[in-house]
Amino acid sequence: MSTNAAPFGLRPSQSPSGILRPGPTASIASAYDTTIFQYSPVRIIADGSLTVAAAGATAMGVFMGVEFTDGEGRRRYSNRWTADQVATEILAYYTQDQSIVYEVQADTTMTIADIGQQFDWTTLAGNLTTGLSGVALDVATTAANAGLRVIGLNPGPDNEFGDNFPIVLCQISQHQLTADVASI
Repeated sequence: MSTNAAPFGLRPSQSPSGILRPGPTASIASAYDTTIFQYSPVRIIADGSLTVAAAGATAMGVFMGVEFTDGEGRRRYSNRWTADQVATEILAYYTQDQSIVYEVQADTTMTIADIGQQFDWTTLAGNLTTGLSGVALDVATTAANAGLRVIGLNPGPDNEFGDNFPIVLCQISQHQLTADVASI
């Protein structure tokens, strides 16, 4: 039974294409003032850079990691972007495919009737030790056009609808490359 709240963000699980391939097609602005944790929802802004996607916003995918050259000229690789990092040659890796299915922990109990419904994500910080996101599915935010669409329950041991914090499967329903589709 999922009795512990231990959110880990939107972890890519599967894709109908069979490929979960993050792409380094965006940069993060040097000295960007927000930490981006692995598996956090991200979006592309007008200048072409990658930023954290706030709850309720459209998202391009999830952050997978970054490589950059630091102020001492060393090439660095990390699963998180640290706030206010000054760097050059920044390559941000993130998922882009609209059809990717993600695993996410709900912040409270859910039922089978929630399949097909849309919810936003929480804005929890991440874990500085592991670099993983603290984002969870915000069950209280159900709406016809919210950021995530629940498509099922993650098939794992001790994980069922009705548990305190189930791990569900979802897709980004407010994707930057796709028109919004209201929940069923």
